[in-house]
Amino acid sequence: MSKRSITNRLNDLSSSEWLKFQKSWFIHNPPRRQKNVMRHPAKFPETLAMEFIQFFTKRGDVVLDPMVGTGSTLVAALRTGRHSYGIELNQDYVEITNQVIVSEKQNLEFTDQNITCEVIAGNAAQIADIAKRYAIPPVDYVLTSPPYWDMLHAHGADTQKDRRASDNFDVFYSNDPEDLGNIEDYNEFLDRLSRIYIDMEPVLRVGAYLTIIVKNIKKGGRIYPLAWDLANRLNAVFQLKDEKIWCQDNQRLSPYGLGHAWVSNTFHHYCLQFRKE
Repeated sequence: MSKRSITNRLNDLSSSEWLKFQKSWFIHNPPRRQKNVMRHPAKFPETLAMEFIQFFTKRGDVVLDPMVGTGSTLVAALRTGRHSYGIELNQDYVEITNQVIVSEKQNLEFTDQNITCEVIAGNAAQIADIAKRYAIPPVDYVLTSPPYWDMLHAHGADTQKDRRASDNFDVFYSNDPEDLGNIEDYNEFLDRLSRIYIDMEPVLRVGAYLTIIVKNIKKGGRIYPLAWDLANRLNAVFQLKDEKIWCQDNQRLSPYGLGHAWVSNTFHHYCLQFRKE
């Protein structure tokens, strides 16, 4: 009996490539960041973004990142032949992203002028107005990573020490009161972040996926389950389909709580997968 032919409606991957991505965890140690984007304090790598975009879209689909930072999602979309739009509150990062896009097109010897790659200066909380003003078409996929509450303001964070000693790197995103990374109250932060994603629902086509890369937070001796709290909030509008855990095994261990208390070295992020049903 011949094998039944399967029509792949989601992506352009082979069956073996599809199966490989289905594993619920993956190790991704990104290449060194380019100098012009190192100013951003919490950038996720283009190579990681490419994996998600290639699974959840086909060539020519539309990708959105409402908190695009210095453009990882847009670069990944360009490299994979997808249209992309990014929204960014910080004007400095908008300028950096525009430079990155120009450089990426040159490096790719970019010739397909029909592929849209656009960064928009604006507040993701105004997504409906932005989508209308810039004529963003129905979105096939959202890939994004929000601020991890106000943790970049934590002066004791080991990851921030070297950045604080340099004038070339940002320690936090901005001083803008609209910046979610400046909200001190956890519940207010969670409310405003959830509302941004919920308000994106009308701009997504039916069946579109939403991937949010996020991490639970340690602060003041307790855990704030940001990933789980966010999943619970958004599940009222989107359907939570799964989680994929991004493990980082190239980080240096620190002896937190040595000899008196359990404190883990947390080297993983949750990649939450939602779908507009």
